[in-house]
Amino acid sequence: MGHWFDHEIVETGRLPLFCFFAGVVIGFAFIRISVRLIRAQVSWWPGNVTPGGLHIHHVVFGVIFMLVGGVAALAIPRGHTAALSVVAGLFGIGAALVLDEFALILHLDDVYWSEQGRTSVDAVFVAVAVSGMLLLGLRPIAIDEFLNAGSEGGGWVNWAIALAGTLLNLALAAITLLKGKIWTGLVGLFVPILLYVGAIRLARPGSPWARWRYLKDTPRARGKLAKAQWRERRIRRPLIRAKIWLQELLAGRFEP
Repeated sequence: MGHWFDHEIVETGRLPLFCFFAGVVIGFAFIRISVRLIRAQVSWWPGNVTPGGLHIHHVVFGVIFMLVGGVAALAIPRGHTAALSVVAGLFGIGAALVLDEFALILHLDDVYWSEQGRTSVDAVFVAVAVSGMLLLGLRPIAIDEFLNAGSEGGGWVNWAIALAGTLLNLALAAITLLKGKIWTGLVGLFVPILLYVGAIRLARPGSPWARWRYLKDTPRARGKLAKAQWRERRIRRPLIRAKIWLQELLAGRFEP
């Protein structure tokens, strides 16, 4: 394990990214344990920060950590990996605190324990997934193509091919997202084959694509809508129940 870490993380220069990833995971775990203890009114836990009766949400501390970590990363020379790793970890902790109250920022209301509060957990899951894929060495679509085009002399043919590939993949990602397949579109930005699968397969019934294409008064449209609804009942809903179970296992029960 130590050899793998040295070879895949340290030697590839991804140690700061690893510290950011660890900061997000640890920060989210800590703050969720904290809020659950506060919700359970555990007497020995410090509780909310309320100077003068003002409840200071942890998103405030998250913004401060992100500012300190981000500015410090800009000021530290590139060669100081250890220092960059420390501030990357601090930035990750701050990001976790901010994303854990993402729903509050989105709705401008204290919806932390309501059904809308699940958005915060989804945001943390996205951050962990994206940084995890980057940590494994995956890169977003067309990054390698543009880097290779530049390293090979930057001829206009190479740049044109890279641009065409990027536009195609972005178009497929847009179709996938319009079909309501958020995770397929997200992971597909790193694994492009998923974009082709997501763009070809049926849309979810409530998605914009389904409203545009499946509500027409034609046998083909009605057949596609019926098939999409069947898939939603038999496949999608069990997956959603599993996701909700995992969310509440990690973050606590949300009120309907």
